[in-house]
Order: sequence, then structure tokens, then C-alpha cells
Amino acid sequence: MVSLATIAARGSGELWPHLLRHVLPSALIETAAFLSGVGLLVLLIGGATAWLVTQYHFACRRLLSWALLLPLAMPAYIAAYAYMDVLHPIGPVQSVLRAVLGITDPRGLALPDIRSLGGCILVTSFVLYPYVYLSARAAFAVQAADALWAARGLGASGFCLFRRVGLPMARPALAVGVSLALMEALNDVGASEFLGVRTLTVSVYVTWLTRGSLEGAAQISLLLVGLVVLLLSLERWGRTHYGFVGDIRPSDPIDLTGGQSVMAALACFLPVAFGFLLPVSHLAVTAWERTVAFGMPRDLPIWIANSAWFAIWAALVTVGGGLIVAFAARVSGGGFLSRLGVAGYALPGGVVAVGSIIGTGAMDEAANTVWLAIGGTAIAWTLTGSALALVMAYAVRFLAIPVSGFDAAYARLDPDYDNAARGLGCQPGRLLRRIHLPMLRWPLTVVALLVFMDAMKELPATLLLRPVNVETLATAVYGEAIRGTYEDGAMAALALVVVAMLPAAFMALMEGRWRRTLKRGTAMRTAISGPPAGALR
Repeated sequence: MVSLATIAARGSGELWPHLLRHVLPSALIETAAFLSGVGLLVLLIGGATAWLVTQYHFACRRLLSWALLLPLAMPAYIAAYAYMDVLHPIGPVQSVLRAVLGITDPRGLALPDIRSLGGCILVTSFVLYPYVYLSARAAFAVQAADALWAARGLGASGFCLFRRVGLPMARPALAVGVSLALMEALNDVGASEFLGVRTLTVSVYVTWLTRGSLEGAAQISLLLVGLVVLLLSLERWGRTHYGFVGDIRPSDPIDLTGGQSVMAALACFLPVAFGFLLPVSHLAVTAWERTVAFGMPRDLPIWIANSAWFAIWAALVTVGGGLIVAFAARVSGGGFLSRLGVAGYALPGGVVAVGSIIGTGAMDEAANTVWLAIGGTAIAWTLTGSALALVMAYAVRFLAIPVSGFDAAYARLDPDYDNAARGLGCQPGRLLRRIHLPMLRWPLTVVALLVFMDAMKELPATLLLRPVNVETLATAVYGEAIRGTYEDGAMAALALVVVAMLPAAFMALMEGRWRRTLKRGTAMRTAISGPPAGALR
């Protein structure tokens, strides 16, 4: 942040009038429309599907509850490339439709263009809705069963129960999920630029790379940071007078039969189909054709190993830092530094990389000066261009994920646990180790896997900060794309999706074990103390 502010301050006084007149108005309008559409869709898709899989039994519910996580493994820029190929006038969809309708002219079928604001909103939302789905499902799974039973006893059911009880009680988790999805959408460059949407983030890259003004790019980036901090602060302020503490006792899901069961299954299947199955099927076909023609890429195992190695270290460092920040905010009652820390998620990866290069370069220069002063010889740069610098950039970019996740988990953790521990003389370190960590195991696992998947997919920071002659899956796909041979990178793109999909499968497995443990604990407590008062079956 200091490096970016320093770069922005170097800009001339004539730069801002130009940005205000020609760049920012249209970029702000496009960004506001884009984020509004994405926010509404991810809230609708993620919240509705999470409510269905936690509150109802229907056909293929267990399979769909896991499959709804799969779009997390699909980078938005790869999904945009796939949809452009699939929906192109000479692509498979329009070709089949013309054949069925007897149309021979490729321009004779007037369909909405995917390269538009609406198309970008749809593609991005179907890829990013799992951020809301994960947070909402975790919240719905541990909502106070007494409140749901009481609402059902008073006649609430279906959409009314979801709107009047479920959504208000899950507001912290929903706010976290939507915020993460919007910041990820704001950071995206590939899909937005490829589909013709000029957001503020795209303006950063155009100002920097096309017009050669790094100062202007830094100024727009600082504006992005300020907007995100303002939005997060307003949402947090809006729920300061509400409490979200509930008894962790999940309610029994309701059985759906007949048409209701089919409709619920279809509602959960469509996001998986559009966000994962369709683009990954296109990748698989293209990769198979290229592999048959040219063979498997020789360096593919090395790319996979490099991507996984960097992502593992990014998860360890980022989750550890996020836990410290969230715990400090809870015990001290302050949240300014935590809000400042998550602002890095709003920065484009390339801008974070530039700030990191300047910062690590200054550290290397200072270390070299000290070493020369004590009689040593000049040393090569150790931080700049190293794996450590890349992991540091990942930590800046993704610190919002663990901080926001732990913040939502802490919002449902009764403060009486802390008060009782302090009354018994428990120090903060022991409070975290003995009480908080056992109760935060599931949120910790979720945020670690989310950071791993995001680090696997991160492209701009990896391009600029990776060590020399080191390729990852993301940079390999990008290299083929800029050469105009995107089809040749289909195998690397498919491998990226598959490797990023493994944490989603692990999350589904761990979530099932966690739910079974929770049910066993509830059954034991009921056997000892009896059913909760007013429980309605």
C-alpha cells in the first residue's frame, strides 16, 4: 500500500482531470452495473441452493450439495473463453440450432451476444456463486433449530420461512460471501476485458500497459481500495445493533416428494451445469483433440507441481495471518486494521505485484547497503523474483478470505465462552488454542482450501512475480492465449480445473463428517437433558 501511494504521488497534476473526464465516469458506471448484477445473482443462486440442501431432502441432494462447489475450480477467464467458443456463431450451440431450424447463413440466427455486460454478469456469477453458497450453507447448517421450529409452528413455511427467518439469521455469512464474490469479480481482468466490459480494474491495466502510466494505474487502484473499504464498513455498520448468536442444533430437513423434489434438484443442478459442466466439457473435448494430434505437453507435471507448491504455502501463510487478525479484533474490540488488511483483495493482482516488486526491491537494496557497509561484497537480490515474494503477494491478495470467514464464525460464537475463560484466568493465547480453535476447525478448513484454489487460479501476480523460468498452469494457459493458440493450452486449463477441484471434493467430505459429529453431539445432549422446549417435529 505504501509503495502504491508513493507511485500515485509521483503523478502530475494534469493526470487526474484527464481521468475524471475520460476514464472514471464510464468505468464507474460499468463497474456499478457489473457489481450490482453479480451481487444480486450470486446472492440469489448461492443463498437459495444453500437453503435447499440444508433444509430439505430431495432427489440427489447429497450429490448436488457437493457438486455445487465445483464452479470454485473454474477460473472466470477460462469460463469466458469456453463460452465464447461454445456460443460463437460457428460454435456448436448456434450450429445445432441453425441445423434444426434449416438456417444456412451463420448470421441468420440473431441470438444475444455473450460479449456484453449481461453476458459477463451471467458467466461471472455462475463461477463465483459458491462463495455465497459455502458461507450460507455453513450458517444455515448451524442456525438455531428452536427459531426454525417455532416459526414452523406459527405457520411459516417455504419462501416465507426462508425470507423472514433464514436470511436474517444468516446475514453475517451472506454478507461475507457476497463481499468475497464481488471483490473477486472486481479483481477479474480476463473475463471482463474479453467480454467487453470496461470496469475500473480493466481501466487500471489499460492506463498502465496501453498508455504507459503506472502513476495513473496506482491512483485508480487506490480509488478501488477506498470504495471496497467503504462498502465493507457500511455493511458492518448496518448490523452493529443485531446479534446472531444461536444454539448449534441443526433442524431436521423436510422431505420433498414428486414435483417439488424434481424442481429442487433442478434448481441445484442448473448452476452446476452452467458454472462447471458446460465449460469443462468444452475443455475436455478440445484437450482430447489436441492431445491426439500433438501428444501430452511434456512439462505438464512440472506446471502442476509448481502451482500446487505455491498455493500450499499461500494457504499456510494467509490463513495463519487471518486467524491472528480476526482473533485480535475479537479480543480487543477493534476492527480498523482488519478492514484495512482485507483491502488488498480489491487490488488487481498485477498492481499488487508491482507494489510488491517495489517493496521487495527496496528491502534488497537496504540489505545490500548494510552488507557492503560491514565489509561484504555485493549480493544478488534475494526477495525480488523469489517464491517468497510471490507468497507475500498471495497473502496480500487473499487475506480477506480467512479474515472474513473467521469474522463470520466469531459472530456466531457466544461471547460467554470468552468471558468464562477470562474469569478462570485464561490468557489470550490459551483462549485461542483451547477454546476457539476446536470450535473453528470447519471454518479454518474451508478458508484454507479457498485460499489454495484462489492461489492456483491467480494469474497477474504469478506472471509478474514468479521466479525466472518457472511456469505454472495459469501462466502456461496465458502464454498460449496471448499467442492466439488458446486451444493448445486446453490441457493445462483442464489440469488447472481438476487440481483446483480436489479441495472442493475434500471440503464436501469434511463437511459430511462434521455434520455427522454435530448430530451425534446433539443426540447425546438430548439424551441427557431431554429435547429442547417447544421443539416441533
